[in-house]
Amino acid sequence: MQKNLRYLILLLILLFVALNEAVNRMHSTSWEAPLWVRVYAVNGDGRVATDNYIDSLESQDFKAIEDFVNREARRFGVPIEAIEVEYNGRLQSHPPQPPSGNNILENVWWSLSFRYWAMRRGWSSDSDEGDVELFVSYYDTATSQSLRHSVGLQGGMIGIINAFADKSYSGSNQVVITHELMHTLGARDKYDAANMPIHPQGYSEPYRRPLYPQRKAEIMGGRIPLSAWQAEMPQSLREVVIGSYTAAEINWPIDGS
Repeated sequence: MQKNLRYLILLLILLFVALNEAVNRMHSTSWEAPLWVRVYAVNGDGRVATDNYIDSLESQDFKAIEDFVNREARRFGVPIEAIEVEYNGRLQSHPPQPPSGNNILENVWWSLSFRYWAMRRGWSSDSDEGDVELFVSYYDTATSQSLRHSVGLQGGMIGIINAFADKSYSGSNQVVITHELMHTLGARDKYDAANMPIHPQGYSEPYRRPLYPQRKAEIMGGRIPLSAWQAEMPQSLREVVIGSYTAAEINWPIDGS
């Protein structure tokens, strides 16, 4: 009897979470008011150099994300400023990193753990929560040449982004942050297992003739296709667009493209 009661309580909690997230998703892509996107910095490796880099961060370092999304939103006919980005400084607590493997149970457990961590952080904070909350974990380039995969969760509208603590990577960091922001709004990846953009949805100009080289990356395609087998990372959001497939996924009026 007690076991059945526990299962019932768990089911009710999961139902409440699902309904709450469904309401949040409907609100987030109604585009009746700007979404408030809050960005937090985390020292991912505990190094002094990373601390110094985070100390140097300002709101202006994330302004390009706001400008890019709003510019693309206008291009698709969104009648308001789509987002407002606010840098909210450093966090001392660390969000749980996603698992490195593809084990489904591990990924589900991590997703629940990340949501719980984000909720607890929000409850203990004196400031209001954003519509979307992004936690950027920085790493010193002297010891980290590659980074773990970043993840944006539509359920919960939260994301963890792994980024380089180096000014020369500011542009590419902004691309990754924006990519994960799009995930929280419902956009899907548009690249294959080899990290090549998928045609046509992962191309910025899918019907360009000749098709290659493409001039920009599609934000969810992730790279600029130079040929059918070669692509390069964009160095800033000036080399990126939001394509019509992604626009449709986040409920932008694609007839305005």
